[in-house]
Amino acid sequence: MIKANDPSLHSWIEIAPNSDFPIQNLPFGVFKTDTRDPRVGVAIGEYILDLCVVGQYNFFELIDLDPNVFHRSHLNDFIAYGKPVWRAVRNRVSDLLRNDNTEISGDSTMIRECLVRQDEAEMLMPVKVPNYTDFYSSIEHATNVGTMFRDQKNALLPNWKHIPIGYHGRASSIVVSGTALHRPKGQTKAPDADAPTFGPTKLLDFELEVAFITGKETKLGESITPDEANDYIFGLVLFNDWSARDMQTWEYVPLGPFLAKSFGSSVSPWVVTLDALEPFKVKGPVQDPAPLPYLIFHGNHNYDINLEVLIQPEGGTENSICRSNYKYMYWNMNQQLAHQSSNGCNLQVGDMYASGTISGSEKDSYGSMLELTWRGANPIKLSDGTERKFINDNDTVIMRGYGEKNGIRIGFGEVNGKILPAV
Repeated sequence: MIKANDPSLHSWIEIAPNSDFPIQNLPFGVFKTDTRDPRVGVAIGEYILDLCVVGQYNFFELIDLDPNVFHRSHLNDFIAYGKPVWRAVRNRVSDLLRNDNTEISGDSTMIRECLVRQDEAEMLMPVKVPNYTDFYSSIEHATNVGTMFRDQKNALLPNWKHIPIGYHGRASSIVVSGTALHRPKGQTKAPDADAPTFGPTKLLDFELEVAFITGKETKLGESITPDEANDYIFGLVLFNDWSARDMQTWEYVPLGPFLAKSFGSSVSPWVVTLDALEPFKVKGPVQDPAPLPYLIFHGNHNYDINLEVLIQPEGGTENSICRSNYKYMYWNMNQQLAHQSSNGCNLQVGDMYASGTISGSEKDSYGSMLELTWRGANPIKLSDGTERKFINDNDTVIMRGYGEKNGIRIGFGEVNGKILPAV
């Protein structure tokens, strides 16, 4: 039997060689059109396979699920079925889209009903997010920030190499790609000022991150190991954790970020499954000292995913300012999830866990403006001649990501967001 990741697979749908969505990918998302209410779909080339319609034609009849689960405004009910069903549905979709399968391709009416062009659809938030955790797991990023705000000798705090640092964020303000956000307001205090003031942030930043989504619950008091985590992780999205640096500097001691982060985070609409990303597993950085036993894992759990950040001024062209890679993460997602549950905290379907800013060792791989401009000391010049220390009003920040191996590109599409003036 040919597996869904097989590089030799081809679809009866024409797909451009540089597409993020070949038949080997098949990410899940939620969309609507002028004539179709919200439902679940799978990306294939420039199209969406409407799983609601596919289910109505009984193409999933051999899979133990209610096909009406695809007539939803979120993926939660589907992914709650668990990994065996996610895998069975993806494999069945792969079979239906293969160039030697005529179950859909042999009927022009069925093709029209099952396929929607992506440019004619509106993508929605893929999941209803009950809980959101943001980690701080890139050693390069943590070292850069620690060097800036302390000194190079004490860049990493004593706990950093022993524990996947994280904090609980605001889930309600996570928005899908394409949603504009207003510049946030809050308290800031200039270094030479006696008292803080309230107003729009002057140091608005992005954070290049990848987030994973859980699809299996645990009971309060239960914990899982890193080796069990793959059964709990449905897939990954690109994640921009917007940050107001001047607000953050004033408020983060002693309890961490609050208003500097909670005004908005942006996610890509297509959830790429762990099965699709299997070919891109790589060994992560050596962890020294060795983690405590509950964080020990076996096998490879880092992923070779190329990441890029671009800034587009209003009416202008895109400017690439950062190229990084998800494989740089010091703490992998399996360790992050095991640590989240280690105290008995219960996991829920749809929970979102962001990686923290992903930076590499080279200056052009730093995953935030804070690092790229080194707190504004080294502005970035854009193609229109303007400079950026941080993000200006009406700038759009775009993030893209993909893995590529054996001539097959598995991509995430993009997450973009425009910053509007404060209100």
